[in-house]
Amino acid sequence: MGVNTEIKRKMGTGSDEGCDTKAGQKRCALLTVVAGVLFLLVTAACGITRSPMALHTIGDSTMADKKPEVYPETGWCQAFPRFAAPGVTLHNHAVNGRSTKSFINEGRWQQVLDTLKQGDYVFIQFGHNDQKIKDTTRYAAPHTTYKANLERFVRESRAKGATPILFTSIVRRKFDEQGNLTDTHGDYPAVVRQVARELQLPLVDLQQRTEKLVLKKGAEKSKRYYLWTPPEERFPEGRKDDTHLNREGARVVARLAAKELRKMKIAVVR
Repeated sequence: MGVNTEIKRKMGTGSDEGCDTKAGQKRCALLTVVAGVLFLLVTAACGITRSPMALHTIGDSTMADKKPEVYPETGWCQAFPRFAAPGVTLHNHAVNGRSTKSFINEGRWQQVLDTLKQGDYVFIQFGHNDQKIKDTTRYAAPHTTYKANLERFVRESRAKGATPILFTSIVRRKFDEQGNLTDTHGDYPAVVRQVARELQLPLVDLQQRTEKLVLKKGAEKSKRYYLWTPPEERFPEGRKDDTHLNREGARVVARLAAKELRKMKIAVVR
């Protein structure tokens, strides 16, 4: 008995005919079906056990989740889940009033870092509070401490296998008497761009994107995106806040961010 015949016998073909005869064809078809079912079962099992992609966001009040009592104030990351890809879980760690310095010194960054794992993403947007030069707990000079803190976020995220993405701060709606939009962020956005360029990581320039949006709407119509509210019991004098977003503004900014991420083919957006 030849070697090939012996192998076929042990495999249950019983002859040298393989798939050439009618009986052999039925047997081969059955084996193909069984193999296909097994492949689908293995694939499904892998899908069930695959860890969901986590998106961590760190930053200040323009990103943070808001309590119901301050409605309609809304952070743009609070509105971001509707633009996230299926299977992405968002963990919004942004906190009102935080700078890169205070976020680190309060232990908040370490808490985020401890949860990061391979394949996660980290959105990083600071600047509004880093520029508060009279507050030593928050002030971070743009070209030294602020830059070093951003680099630390990037370096330590990458060390955990996560992908950091930098964002410049959203623009403040501050018009002068001539109707010109006034810059309030100084060197901070430029430093964010510099870090992104030097460390070769994705950048979403929200300052530029929101500046174009506000300029397009103009001084009066752009109020619709910010926290301008009429008098009410909790806020008897109303609110005229040109830094923080309302629900519509947060949704628009989240959409702008998602659009830029989509251009870069970042997997966290649908």
